[in-house]
Amino acid sequence: MHFGEALLHALIMALIMAWEIFWALVLGFALSAVIQAVVSKGEMSRLLPDSSLRSILKASALGAASSSCSYAATAISRSIFRKGGDFVAAMAFQFASTNLVLELGIVMIVLLGWRFALAEFVGGPIMIAILVVLLRRILTGERIEEARRHAEEGVAGRMEGHAAMDMSVPGATWRERLFSREGFTAISHYYVMDWASVWLDIVIGLVAAGVIGAFVPESVWSAFFLTDHPLAAKIVGPLVAPLVAVISFVCSVGNVPLAAVLWAGGISFGGVIAFIFADLIILPILNIYRKYYGLRIAVTLGLVFYAAMAGAAYAIEILFGLLGLVPQDRSIDIMQHGITLNYTSVLDIIALLLAAVLVWRFMRTGGPEMLAHMEGPAEDGHACHADEHAHHHHHHG
Repeated sequence: MHFGEALLHALIMALIMAWEIFWALVLGFALSAVIQAVVSKGEMSRLLPDSSLRSILKASALGAASSSCSYAATAISRSIFRKGGDFVAAMAFQFASTNLVLELGIVMIVLLGWRFALAEFVGGPIMIAILVVLLRRILTGERIEEARRHAEEGVAGRMEGHAAMDMSVPGATWRERLFSREGFTAISHYYVMDWASVWLDIVIGLVAAGVIGAFVPESVWSAFFLTDHPLAAKIVGPLVAPLVAVISFVCSVGNVPLAAVLWAGGISFGGVIAFIFADLIILPILNIYRKYYGLRIAVTLGLVFYAAMAGAAYAIEILFGLLGLVPQDRSIDIMQHGITLNYTSVLDIIALLLAAVLVWRFMRTGGPEMLAHMEGPAEDGHACHADEHAHHHHHHG
């Protein structure tokens, strides 16, 4: 029965993680839907026109403000890029929105202590800087065009070929667009479509995380991180940690309990930081990059993100080492269960209500037929709902 118990434990862990991140996912996908429906291309390209320092700071601030799980963050970044925002700035946004966010800091303080939280917020900007420098070096104009083609294609598959059309709703101010009937409908459609395209990746990720948490004993980690050789551990930590994250499939905040397990298992301080940063190169997310931007860009992003994570982690290891801020105590009580059950539960219930409203609207406004088209072969000549917005309801007022 031992195997069965471990399996049950894995499943429970997956469910707890799902509970932990559900509200963040709903929030992220809802924000993504709002951006897609309400923000016009021009507005986004004015906001994040390039990868200059100013744009990157703006993207990072926007990201930190729209805290979301890595799955939702990738959806939002793609909508920023599709709306004419700069690709590198969209990637900076994506990183900030999973790693420079308040709830991550809170959970880190609870589970790991304030020094880790501080390291996260000092290391984040370092990583964004490395990321931007590398991406600007590597991504030529034609690469970015390739990414844009793919980003539009995925949507074309879902929006029946009218991807190039700006589906944002007409109206003078974004507030008018947001609260108009058409706005509401468009948001609900984007919301359900985004979920439909990646829910499976998310489920697979959660289950895999639970299985790894349940079946891998701590001794494996300490052997893996060269715990017995302090210097070697410091060197290996930041290089190996993201690789562990890649196969552990954990979404940003869900990363922290596992990071605590690794810290107890003897990973270096920089290793913990690299591991927490690595939520953007887990396998299901790499697969989503492939869906969104094509294989070549997915590989590039994976490698660049990896280099930036390791680099930032080394910087933190050295900086905090010099300042004497590296914690010595590894005995942490990992209270994985019910860390935030109080506020998480409230947020989850609100998220469920929001999701229900959007899904209901989707059902009422011809969504299911579109979804059927999206699953089925694309043929010509079905009414695209972009058209429907543009022509059937002329904006009243």
